[in-house]
Amino acid sequence: MTDARRTLELVCPAGTPAGLKAAVEAGADVVYIGFRDETNARNFPGLNFSRDEAREAIAFAHGRGAEVYIAINTYPRAGDDRPWPAAVDDAARIRADAVILADIGLLDYAARTHPDLRRHLSVQASASHAQSINFYARNFGVRRVVLPRVLTVPEIAALMPAIDVETEVFAFGGMCPMAEGRCSLSSYVTGQSPNMNGVCSPAAFVRYEERREGLVSLLNGSVINVFEKHEAAGYPTLCKGRFRVGDSAGYLFEEPTSLSVAEIVKDLMTAGVTALKIEGRQRGKAYIAEVVSAFRKVVDAAARDLPPPAGEVAKLRRLTEGQTETTGAYKKNWR
Repeated sequence: MTDARRTLELVCPAGTPAGLKAAVEAGADVVYIGFRDETNARNFPGLNFSRDEAREAIAFAHGRGAEVYIAINTYPRAGDDRPWPAAVDDAARIRADAVILADIGLLDYAARTHPDLRRHLSVQASASHAQSINFYARNFGVRRVVLPRVLTVPEIAALMPAIDVETEVFAFGGMCPMAEGRCSLSSYVTGQSPNMNGVCSPAAFVRYEERREGLVSLLNGSVINVFEKHEAAGYPTLCKGRFRVGDSAGYLFEEPTSLSVAEIVKDLMTAGVTALKIEGRQRGKAYIAEVVSAFRKVVDAAARDLPPPAGEVAKLRRLTEGQTETTGAYKKNWR
């Protein structure tokens, strides 16, 4: 086991069995997946795992020294919460290494019913300070918290001595600038909730039109952005839409760009972070293989106190949305 694998775990996405194999073979320490239903926050057609596929995926990963976490990170539906405890039961039965949960009732169920099943707190719970994190650890035996993408590196470093759980932070992929687990924008426009139905800006509601003013992206008939010929067209996610206020147009929430911490991995390691999380369960296996392979080299270099390999940083930049990247809140001065 390398130094990097002892000090900074690489947690990677997979939306299909092929994606999971690609992640493991590219150097993932952990792959996180979801069942093929609304219990996970990437509930899109053609994605996710049946129970049999998940069991086979866990066996494949374990045979190669990797682990599998199962995301059960949406909020149960009022009046019919049966799919959510069933997902926890099934994760325990097929020997998942951990479940990633957000709902307080589901955390209670998992702690009481499957005390030996490792519990991680999803970013959907929006726990970003010591009092909240310690509440989950004390009452539900949470062993790790996935931190929201709103904390700076110094804030994470200051948080660590005040909590007694591991921390996992996002390292690469799509940004979610809203308070995670509390988004209502997509559900306002499409009727589909990211937090309950597991879908944000679902593809069935997306359309692009060539108009006189440029390429227009629409979400359920609402114009989200207008792109000129020289601009890369982003996916019409409402929180990354461009809005006109008075005589100017701009991104009020967050620009359509990708998070990448490739150049500050050592800072996060020094801050006491346990694991880096790559976003992208909806991505194909080729993308997963490239991103995981690049981050494996970046993490291994950081563990040896070396700078990130320039070639790998360049590769990651090519894979970002619009070929632009940001360190997000990690090094951001909030307005």
